[in-house]
Amino acid sequence: MTNINVKSDLRTAPGYQVLAAAGKKILRPGGRWATSQLLTWADFQPGETVLELASSFGNSAINLASTYGVKVIGIEKNYDSIARARENIQAAGLTGQVEIIEGDIFHLEEISGQFDYIFAEAILTMQSVPLKAKILTQVKSHLKPGGKFLAHELLARENIEEIHRELSKANHVNATPLSENGWINACDNAGLKVQKSQTGAIKILNPIEIMKDEGIADTGKFFWNLLRHKIIRDRVLEMKNVFQKYHDDLGYIIFCAQ
Repeated sequence: MTNINVKSDLRTAPGYQVLAAAGKKILRPGGRWATSQLLTWADFQPGETVLELASSFGNSAINLASTYGVKVIGIEKNYDSIARARENIQAAGLTGQVEIIEGDIFHLEEISGQFDYIFAEAILTMQSVPLKAKILTQVKSHLKPGGKFLAHELLARENIEEIHRELSKANHVNATPLSENGWINACDNAGLKVQKSQTGAIKILNPIEIMKDEGIADTGKFFWNLLRHKIIRDRVLEMKNVFQKYHDDLGYIIFCAQ
């Protein structure tokens, strides 16, 4: 089974880092299926360009390049994640097609050029409303004419402020999901018109959905790690309790905007 170097800072680490430490690879609120649906709306053509925001270990960038033949630039600010992403890209044989650069999603103006697509998963959710607006404005300016912004984010149907407080406490990040209209309006204010959207139930810590996303072997490793490591187990249960409490209000949204 997976060996984990459990550090005391996992008590205060962002929720996504805790889940990753437990072996969770798919960290999207709607799971792998929702992202697959989003990507079908893109209608990628070989050789087109994609900018991925917060590319982490490069897994999504590698999947985009290998599946659709696109060229991907991923922006990531964590040095360790960049190093691991570059190793993964090299191992996949995609060094000439995928590049991970050090950068900040709040300073996209430092990235030159425009792209056919910009791709973001669950990164906008973790920003305040003003920072969402800043990122979306920069997204608009980095899209080629007719380019598409593809996003997979957390949805809050009701009790938005209450959910914001409890999610932020459990995840140790400024988790600020919006309603469907809230996401559409945020895009509209940045000059991006949502062309397609879809919502559904949150799936990230549903055992059946974990099995679908991670497969049998990795699901076993994930739950084994929860059993073995109290710090991780306590943090994951804290997050899961919030998801269960607001089950009727929380969900995912995927949308394609131009």
